[in-house]
Amino acid sequence: MWSKQQTLEEAPAPSRASNPSFAAPTSTTRSAISSPRTSARLGSSVQVRGEITGSEDLQIDGVVEGPIFLQGHQLIVGATAQLKSEIQAGEVLVQGKVIGNVNSGGRVEITKDGSITGDVACARISIEDGAHFKGRIEIDPAKPQGRG
Repeated sequence: MWSKQQTLEEAPAPSRASNPSFAAPTSTTRSAISSPRTSARLGSSVQVRGEITGSEDLQIDGVVEGPIFLQGHQLIVGATAQLKSEIQAGEVLVQGKVIGNVNSGGRVEITKDGSITGDVACARISIEDGAHFKGRIEIDPAKPQGRG
């Protein structure tokens, strides 16, 4: 058992084999501590063709072709991401490129470098100066926040 008096070199290292949920610390560790929500990330070199479903927040920095369903959770489309997807999520932050319809139970935000080509249905929307958007917007503030 490790105690505060031991140095990090003396502390037993967690094993991936003995703990399949082991994850290396990331820059999001601070936010993960303050929030019980878990999150996943697809890096910029990852390419996915097919359906993505999940019950946790997700950040995508790579290429995805296929529908994305994150029931009531947040999707972050990173600056290097290119999605050809129908998206259903609790909240959507677009910093990269999305081609397809976006359906959100909460907020959709398109940053200055973000792009959506497709229809958006959400409770709230924010489009920064410089962002690209081509499609229709349907805003329904009564839309349930917990569903996407």
